[in-house]
Amino acid sequence: MSAFAGLRLAVGLLTVVPVRPPEQIGRDQARTAMLLAPFAVLPVAAVAALVGWGGSLTGLPSALAGVLVLAVLAFGTRAMHLDGLADTTDGLGSGKDAEQALAIMKRGDIGPMGTVALVLSLGAQALAAGAILERPFGWVQLVVLICFSRVALVIGCLASVPSARPGGLGALVAGSVPAWAGALSWELWFVLASGAGLLVGQAWWWFCLGPVLALFACRWLVARCVRRFGGITGDVLGALVEICASVLLVVAAIG
Repeated sequence: MSAFAGLRLAVGLLTVVPVRPPEQIGRDQARTAMLLAPFAVLPVAAVAALVGWGGSLTGLPSALAGVLVLAVLAFGTRAMHLDGLADTTDGLGSGKDAEQALAIMKRGDIGPMGTVALVLSLGAQALAAGAILERPFGWVQLVVLICFSRVALVIGCLASVPSARPGGLGALVAGSVPAWAGALSWELWFVLASGAGLLVGQAWWWFCLGPVLALFACRWLVARCVRRFGGITGDVLGALVEICASVLLVVAAIG
């Protein structure tokens, strides 16, 4: 029952798919939700990839097909990860102390640094997604990589990572995932991404490169936020997803 409750929590938090929330939300449900996040986003990822693939079949330029993918993803996830990326960038770039930086992140507006981060991330992901869709079975690889990017949430919720605030989503999930569970989750999706890479004909060393670089990028951001803010927040988790997605998609598109 805990696993099912955690999956419902993950779907309700991370997508627009309507589900009944768990009767009880605690650390066990939060841990399970983070571990099952890649599976929770699977329906949205599949719809986004198929919409983009359908657009490319009608003769739509690859870049516009990629834009379709990102549009469906944004609406299907309430753009919450994009909001997290913008807020985290504004907080890190503010030059303020931890308390003031967290206050900046909590505001509803977006500063110039956050705007640039959004433009660069969305542009890179859209172009990369369009390039991937041009390959035979590219839509399958795209689905796997989108789901894989949600494993970044596990990296931000490892037992060694504190919360920057006493309340909020970050406090609920921070430190909830044991290291062994995080490693197992990453390895599982690494295997699935490798299979997708083989399916589209990539060399083994190339489809291994993306997950390795994404892991380094996520660990760097977590360490930076812990030093800067004292821990992670819900916004930092969203930023982790977008950075992981950008690295995975761009490296896969190049390969």
